[in-house]
Amino acid sequence: MRLPRSLSIALIAAALLAAGAIAHAQQPQAREGVQVGERSRVAGLVSAEKVERSAASQYEQLKREAASKGALAPPDHPQTQRLRRIADRLIPYASRFNERAPQWKWEVILIGSKQINAFCMPGGKIAFFTGIIDTLKLTDDEIATIMGHEIAHALREHGRERAAKSTIAQGVTLGASVLSQLMGYGDLGGQLVGAGAQLTMLKFSREDETEADLVGMDLAARAGYDPRAGVKLWEKMSAVGKGQPPQWLSTHPSHQTRVDEIRKHIDATLPLYAKATGRTVDTLPPYQSNYGEPVR
Repeated sequence: MRLPRSLSIALIAAALLAAGAIAHAQQPQAREGVQVGERSRVAGLVSAEKVERSAASQYEQLKREAASKGALAPPDHPQTQRLRRIADRLIPYASRFNERAPQWKWEVILIGSKQINAFCMPGGKIAFFTGIIDTLKLTDDEIATIMGHEIAHALREHGRERAAKSTIAQGVTLGASVLSQLMGYGDLGGQLVGAGAQLTMLKFSREDETEADLVGMDLAARAGYDPRAGVKLWEKMSAVGKGQPPQWLSTHPSHQTRVDEIRKHIDATLPLYAKATGRTVDTLPPYQSNYGEPVR
């Protein structure tokens, strides 16, 4: 019997996901710094150039809207200059995680808003909101941690991967629905797989966040920023981010999970920081933020 086209697409998509997972597991690891595999092959279902063009267009629209409301900080604003100085130190190390990074037209903007937020769009389009800097009273090391994390999302092409996985999830749901109806169960199969696909997408997103935390640590350390700043950053975020949903129903790991993962990888990134600052690990003082106890 010839399979419905939608079911064939779903089976092909499942095979691609499995192949991508095997390739990721077999990828040799780096000898220094954080260890991550190759970028997801599933992302290849969506054009990188198309995603980057779309991101650039959205970024320009965001700048126009912010400017029209008087919220776009000028280039000579002290905090804009601060962000750009930090970005200039991080960006040279970006090609380690994405060979396209040197071709990107990197930009950094500051938007006046109480939002505790920052992002980096595909293609190197970075934006910070004044709320995250002011509310958390960020040090340069903590800004570098956030910026490294957001840059990592772009370098690891998480947005492109999510777009591809969303397309796959739609195809799998449609295929299950068709098969269920052929077997006489109505659309029960589509409903069940649809619910499962939603939770799977949340899981992928949490994995992306963890990977971005670690790659961001690596970038910051190589640029001469203390990777232990991530511990303080998430302690600050925890203090202001009460009431987040349970981790298994969230697109982000819990604050404590993030702190635990960062601590696990400090030994891998601290030598990079020591080297960048012309010291040895045993001579580094504890990281002192403006919040809580120092991090050793």
